[in-house]
Amino acid sequence: MNVGDTFGPSSWVEITQEKIDLFAEATGDHQWIHVDPERAKDGPFGSTIAHGYLTLSLIPMASFEVVPSSGRMGINYGTNRVRFPAPVPVGSRVRTRFEVAQVEEIQGGSQVTMTATIEREGGDKPVCVAEIISRHYD
Repeated sequence: MNVGDTFGPSSWVEITQEKIDLFAEATGDHQWIHVDPERAKDGPFGSTIAHGYLTLSLIPMASFEVVPSSGRMGINYGTNRVRFPAPVPVGSRVRTRFEVAQVEEIQGGSQVTMTATIEREGGDKPVCVAEIISRHYD
């Protein structure tokens, strides 16, 4: 993997109310803008929206699909910067692109920093931009 390499886009993923509700259940975040379709109709987005962290949590699935694996094992090491520039209304479809920003040698392998950009079908700006770090061991 080299700086400047790009991967994706991944396949489209539909954000259903069921996905949103299951994420709310798993995390305890039951804010009405996510889980109350009736109230959300009159809210700022006109419908329920996905949790920002639900959107962020789609990155590993997308990376497994489009980023080539290297070494015998890889792990998530962390994130540096995460932003949610636009909401993800229920029923939206999203997909992810990756760009390698930095590759460093570490003991036993490499550390790769990538920018992951999640876009919404028909959206005019990304719904999530995250700088993610992974470690790959030989």
